[in-house]
Amino acid sequence: MALNHVSRLCRNVEESIDFYTKVLGLVLIERPLAFEFDGAWLFNYGVGVHLIRVKDENSLPKTDRRLDPMDNHISFRCEDMEALEQRLKQFNVKYTKRTIDDDKNGTKIDQLFFCDPDGYMIEICNCENLKLVPAGSLGKIKLPFDWQNPPIDLENEQDTK
Repeated sequence: MALNHVSRLCRNVEESIDFYTKVLGLVLIERPLAFEFDGAWLFNYGVGVHLIRVKDENSLPKTDRRLDPMDNHISFRCEDMEALEQRLKQFNVKYTKRTIDDDKNGTKIDQLFFCDPDGYMIEICNCENLKLVPAGSLGKIKLPFDWQNPPIDLENEQDTK
């Protein structure tokens, strides 16, 4: 149906809350009282980020690693890339900026890559500019503009049989 949340281990829950709320605009929400471990739940933009105090800090990524867009990361869409870039500068967050220009399809995508306090990479992009075409669909499936569940294009389905 949809992505509910992403879970992130962290060294310092309060520091991670500060980063995700101030830099990315997530909101701290209540979490069930039954959880007897240090953590926090954050939510915004239709997805949650669950922070969990790590038991073994050796299991966390290195915080001084090179930013590599080809490495594991989570990506959030952004409607104002310039404002976010200024926000990263304001909070002294080291980042890498990249623009993908696809002349063939006339698509331009801006990307910002940076790490949270525990070394997890985050991408911010204006990926709504990317035209999604399901592999092997031969036009049977169209992805909607609002990026919700992809409906089957019933009007054209009969034409492809």
